[in-house]
Amino acid sequence: MTWWGWIILGAVLFGAELFAIDAQFFLVFLGLSAIIVGALDLLGIGMSESMQWTVFAVLSLISMFTFRKALYEKIRGGAPGFHDSIEGEEIKLEVDLEPGSDARADYRGTSWTVQNVGSATIPSGSRARVVKTEGLVLHVSAD
Repeated sequence: MTWWGWIILGAVLFGAELFAIDAQFFLVFLGLSAIIVGALDLLGIGMSESMQWTVFAVLSLISMFTFRKALYEKIRGGAPGFHDSIEGEEIKLEVDLEPGSDARADYRGTSWTVQNVGSATIPSGSRARVVKTEGLVLHVSAD
C-alpha cells in the first residue's frame, strides 16, 4: 500500500474511535500504527506490502497491550463522584434498627439488606454510615 493509503487508513481509524465509535481505545492504536507505517514508507524505508502489514500488526499489538489500559483509565476513568466502594458513605434508614438486627433499605436504586453492626440503635429517619459491604448486605453503624 502507498504511504498516503496508510495515512488515510490511520486517520479514518483514529477519527472513528474519537468521534463515532466507542471501541475502548482499540481503534486509536490501530490508527496510530497505520500512520506510523505510512510515515516509515514516506521517509523512504522501503518495505514490501507483506512487511508493511506485519509491521502494522506488530505495532498494533505491542501498543495495545502496553499502553491501552493505562491510557483508557486515565482518559475515561470513572464518572465524577462515582466510587467503586460505598464504604464510608451514609444511608438513610426508614425503620428503627437495633444492634445486630437486619432490615431492608433502598440505596442507589437497589434494595439492600442493612445490618446494624454498631452498639447503638439507629432511629428511623436518621443516617447511618456504611462500615463494609458483603454482597448485597450493608453493615452500618450510627455516626
